[in-house]
Amino acid sequence: MQDKILAIIPARSGSKGLKDKNIKNLNGKPMINYTIETALESKIFSNIIVSTDSEKYAEISEKAGAEVPFIRPQRLATDESATSDVVLHAIDKMQQKNGEYNYFMLLQPTSPLRTVENIKGAYSLLKEKDANSIVGVCKTDHNPLWSNTLDESLSMDNFLNHKENIRRQDLPTYYRLNGAIYLAEVDYYKKYNDFYFNNSYAYIMSKRESIDVDDIIDFKLASLILNKIRK
Repeated sequence: MQDKILAIIPARSGSKGLKDKNIKNLNGKPMINYTIETALESKIFSNIIVSTDSEKYAEISEKAGAEVPFIRPQRLATDESATSDVVLHAIDKMQQKNGEYNYFMLLQPTSPLRTVENIKGAYSLLKEKDANSIVGVCKTDHNPLWSNTLDESLSMDNFLNHKENIRRQDLPTYYRLNGAIYLAEVDYYKKYNDFYFNNSYAYIMSKRESIDVDDIIDFKLASLILNKIRK
């Protein structure tokens, strides 16, 4: 039997760092469209929904091909709202309407360079590993072993916990969450409210695919790369 998979695209209005970033015009179309179109093209989802508190965002999302079966309640649309609560609300609403889902994938619209291959690859890895969850990661830009905190004096005494002359290539490789893909078995997530609790695996993505638009610099970088891909 084919898996029933729900794609959830969270798109709250009123972002502060970059105004209306989820629908900001990125190379000719709203940024959220890139995520919707990629999800549609992957052809692995039973339903692709956008969870938003905005009628305007809903209209844009539906025009791009996503479903907007509800408007997110205001209690789930504040700066303090937990993503887990948004996810569980969406799953509950859709299961009331369409019955049980095997898996869901959380696809944030701030990752416009995520590819169809990434989506299908994460799902393939989940099945290969018989995993409870898969989370997108990429290599860190800077090795955290070269970092530390500073106090008010700005003293750098013992700033590094290793010798400065250690070769960069001898340091271990570190990875970070990239925010592009979160995939989980529905019952597992409903039980633990966590992607990392047990039997969770990393899906490694490139630096380019992992661009997460949080501010105007990220936005301009995404625009430049998309222009290069188009050419």
